[in-house]
Amino acid sequence: MKHAIITSFLGKLRDRFCEYQEPLSIEQKLERMAQIPGVTGAEVVHPYEVDTVEAMRAHLDRLHLGISAINVNIKGDPIFAYGSLCSPDAAVRNKACGMIKAAKDYAKALGADKVTCCPLSDGYDYPFHTDYRKAWSRMVDTVREAAEHLPEIPLFMEYKPSETRVHCTLDSAAKALLLCEAVGNPNVGVTIDIGHSIYGGETPAEALAHVAMSGFPYYVHINDNNGKWDWDLMAGTNNLWLYIEFLYYLKELKYTGWITSDTSPVRQDAIETFAFNVRITDRIWNWLDQMDREAIGHHLERHEFLPILKMLEPFLFADVKATIGAR
Repeated sequence: MKHAIITSFLGKLRDRFCEYQEPLSIEQKLERMAQIPGVTGAEVVHPYEVDTVEAMRAHLDRLHLGISAINVNIKGDPIFAYGSLCSPDAAVRNKACGMIKAAKDYAKALGADKVTCCPLSDGYDYPFHTDYRKAWSRMVDTVREAAEHLPEIPLFMEYKPSETRVHCTLDSAAKALLLCEAVGNPNVGVTIDIGHSIYGGETPAEALAHVAMSGFPYYVHINDNNGKWDWDLMAGTNNLWLYIEFLYYLKELKYTGWITSDTSPVRQDAIETFAFNVRITDRIWNWLDQMDREAIGHHLERHEFLPILKMLEPFLFADVKATIGAR
């Protein structure tokens, strides 16, 4: 497992009412990250949370960290309040496209192998708020242009049902795949955020399976929520079965990419929060190596749930008497 963290979560955070944690420089965030057992990579936000390439490389080398992705933020600038990739204003679209290209330039110079982008300001809030056909066409054209720049640096598009818009244009795995197909560039892929999938009404493992079958590349963000909002809770804390199933499919697909924590420790200790994500993920991942996955596959093929449940049950619930006796 290659574990990474989006560096934004290691510094100052805020919600609508409060602020949490202290503001830190990117160097301080990376130093904090290096204290977390099992974490070896960072996803850094461009252009707002990076040093020069030379300084960033020096930080990473000193702390023995890699880069899981460059996350390009095309929502933070007020110019994007009404949209970025879908904006009816060509100048706004050009700025968004230029920022993705600049993030690709930065990624190549730093030695990162991907850029990820979540276009949250693209969407609508009311019926009759946008021309859906034109908005989609603009997104396709803008992503295509961005993807053609440095095609050796893949661009991963992250979908989310809502926020900052009531309805995001790129709101589901299906729409993300539709975008990839329309763009027609094999180096455009999908960032699957488990929390976005859950609160969008998807089953994360199914979304993963469809993306994987498409042949387009994919990248993973982990967190959890209650299905009502993107709370960015610790992985597996609300939907443990869904998380186990998701990791099972990642293992079956022989995924060797990064598992990046997109988890917000607003009221918890940040280091302990991400250390938990690593532990729970590694435990499940290693536990799945002990399972008879061939038998699981057989039962899945036959739509037999109870035999799989009986296989998993002893691993989830240890024999309490035996445990006490061993002490």
